[in-house]
Amino acid sequence: MSGPLPEISAEQRQTLEQFRKQMASELNDTHDDYFLLRWLRARKWNLDAAEKMLKASLKTRAMWNVDHIEKWDAPQALREYLPYGLIGFDNEGSPVIVCPFHNFDMWGMMHCVTRFEFQKYLVLLLEKFMKVAYQQSLEHGWKARQLVVFFDCESLNLKQYAWRPAAECVISSIKQYEANFPELLKSCYLINAPKLFSVAFNIVKKFLDENTTSKIHIYKSGVDKWQQQLFSHVDPKIFPKCWGGELVDKLGDPQCKSLMIWGGKLPEDLYIDQSNQQSDKNFTDVQISKGDKLKLNFKVNNQLDNEHQPQQQLLSWNFRTLDYDIKFGIYSVDEKTGEKRSEVPLGTVYSNEMDEAGFISTRPNTTYTVVFDNSASYLKSKKLRYWVDLITEEEEGISELTAQMDSTEIVGKQ
Repeated sequence: MSGPLPEISAEQRQTLEQFRKQMASELNDTHDDYFLLRWLRARKWNLDAAEKMLKASLKTRAMWNVDHIEKWDAPQALREYLPYGLIGFDNEGSPVIVCPFHNFDMWGMMHCVTRFEFQKYLVLLLEKFMKVAYQQSLEHGWKARQLVVFFDCESLNLKQYAWRPAAECVISSIKQYEANFPELLKSCYLINAPKLFSVAFNIVKKFLDENTTSKIHIYKSGVDKWQQQLFSHVDPKIFPKCWGGELVDKLGDPQCKSLMIWGGKLPEDLYIDQSNQQSDKNFTDVQISKGDKLKLNFKVNNQLDNEHQPQQQLLSWNFRTLDYDIKFGIYSVDEKTGEKRSEVPLGTVYSNEMDEAGFISTRPNTTYTVVFDNSASYLKSKKLRYWVDLITEEEEGISELTAQMDSTEIVGKQ
């Protein structure tokens, strides 16, 4: 795939060509020069830093199974209640995404889906927008490959984001965006910001690149100066009338609800009792004594499928603790070289408030150790309900493998 490219110097062109050579073994046909340019720009043309960033992202893409993410049957709560709409394109062909953010029920969403599902859905949407942007660039040029995003925060209730699961989900999602979608944002307009928004944003922007924050324009409630700036490059005819544009949908609705997902309060019948939900997974209940750890070992062999091709296996987990948080992490050891890697850094997880779920891609001939760590607690034992297993990818989704954990043991504090 080849697309339009901005003008760059001869020296930058040489760096770009060197970057492609260094990454050649990990790139595919969709990784054109503009794709590579995004990572170089994100790391200010530092070749080694760009290579490190891109390799980490490619690993994350494999974990999310991005190449087949459109086949994922996302939860109804996300499909019908996450507010957004791609309503048109700016004067340079860039997609314009509108989000009535004030109408997003974060509290309800976190009771309907896991953080992992929420982030996976954001990845799905971003990949969708990027494909549209690429098609636009073939006609309008490389600037069309960036996104214009508009958030309306009128009457936004910030208290729900002070709830730890919501706050962690937001911060984690921002980190995922910054690490995997550099140079994607063209401009962001955030209007009707509540009084305390600046406090929240000062925390959030610590996780944003300076180049990203420079593209975010924030306007407090009652200020309409944003309209002049926005409409200087977005035709009012394609922008909803409720925000100062001229667009109404076929029903004459100035909010254009038939053209976007408006969000709203999630019905409680979509809530999942995450402390006692029914599942086809074989959960195990255990108590980890104070000062102890639970270690689960999984050995990944170089297994072949029916066509004698290596199978891609994932190490998947779903767990919850009762009453207290716990430390969780995963490390691996290569059976041939003895190299030890940190796959999921050991850190505190507030799984007493929400289920923690996720997966990582694995490598053959490697042993993975999943750690539930209570060694820092000298007074409290932790009750844990968990499911961890090796699974494989199939066209219709992810199904469980027959692979069993090699060993499960409680080990004392080391």
